[in-house]
Amino acid sequence: MELLRVEGVTKSFGGLVAVNNITFEVRANEILGIIGPNGAGKTTLTSLVAGTLQPSSGKIFFDGKDITEVPAHTKAKLGISRTFQTVRPLRDFTALENLVVGALFAKGEKLGKAVESAKEICEFLNFGRKDLYPDKLTVFELKKLEIARAVVSNPRILFLDEVMAGLNHEEMKEMIKIVKIMRDRGMTICVIEHVMSVISELTDRVIVLDRGEIIAQGPYQVVSQNKRVITAYLGEED
Repeated sequence: MELLRVEGVTKSFGGLVAVNNITFEVRANEILGIIGPNGAGKTTLTSLVAGTLQPSSGKIFFDGKDITEVPAHTKAKLGISRTFQTVRPLRDFTALENLVVGALFAKGEKLGKAVESAKEICEFLNFGRKDLYPDKLTVFELKKLEIARAVVSNPRILFLDEVMAGLNHEEMKEMIKIVKIMRDRGMTICVIEHVMSVISELTDRVIVLDRGEIIAQGPYQVVSQNKRVITAYLGEED
């Protein structure tokens, strides 16, 4: 079943076209990979879906409803959430308090329930250092905190923007397990990522962006053999 549809979406910044006439769908309960070289338009596309940017043209549908002009905070309440490449926690709050704030404002929960929700997410993510401030956390723990902040609102679809960046092999393995568990719990996941081994293991389908356009889509094993993809992106890897 189709959960999200992006239809003919373009985003221009002055004379620069960052996303150009993109159309694709995300099916409920799948893990979709979104890949492409730097500057391909991946994060811009995520921002358009999440509502922090508005498209210059085109339509975005969620669960069959037109949400093109819906603001970010309303889209969050509908069940669309995202992480950011640069982790941006509230520095004066502990990790747990960061999540409590999210539950209070994103879900409108009362304090007691918000604390309970925050603790449940920490347990789910195996986040044992929840009482520390962000400047005391490792890169991996900060990545977990960023995911926790995104899922505290119990989203239906989650965009993960390069959560593997800066992680070692063992940390990536644990992160892959976390993403799969989120999907098994009913969440739909879109993974924006440069680590192709992660994309290969994790995704059901992949779309490939280059210069703001989709140049290929399908299973990773098929897409990775596409000559345009190899030229644009995969061939650039060491």
